[in-house]
Amino acid sequence: MHHPDYPHIQELLTQEHALAEAAEAHGTLTGCLCGAAGYKFADWLREILPEGQAEPENSETLRDVYAATREALEQPDMGFEPLLPSDAQPIEARTTALAEWCQGFLYGLGAGNIPDASSLPGEVGEVVRDFAEITRAGVDGAETEESNESAYAELVEFVRVGVQLLYEELMDARRAPVPAPDDAAPLH
Repeated sequence: MHHPDYPHIQELLTQEHALAEAAEAHGTLTGCLCGAAGYKFADWLREILPEGQAEPENSETLRDVYAATREALEQPDMGFEPLLPSDAQPIEARTTALAEWCQGFLYGLGAGNIPDASSLPGEVGEVVRDFAEITRAGVDGAETEESNESAYAELVEFVRVGVQLLYEELMDARRAPVPAPDDAAPLH
């Protein structure tokens, strides 16, 4: 699977005056794909862009990100990767991006058919609560660079595997119809 280029996506989102950085936008997409039935490309653009649409060339690139993410989640080979800066970037920037990615994911999950993701039972709920903790991740200045790198790599792997687990476990929630508000009930 083709993995999108983080700096290119970040630049494109900046050009489009996006409401989120690349990592958070991808987290939102992933969370919505995990928790919402029938989540479409246009739905994602409405979440991350002020006007809900992008210039044609940028839209094509974002559509590729959407398609690659959806495909990775649907494949049984665990090929999903969160969109994050490369390991060549400073650990602080990567850690911030990972925290933003998790924030976007939780937002996306909550925007779907999962009203309170933190109250999900068992392992799924635990993963969601751990993602909430990762939104506050930072680099420990008292630790060595090697130790911080190792901790970051473990968190990224946890997120990667956790997303796959959530996608699989929330399959029934994605199939469930979104309940209509009570005031939409017909009057008799």
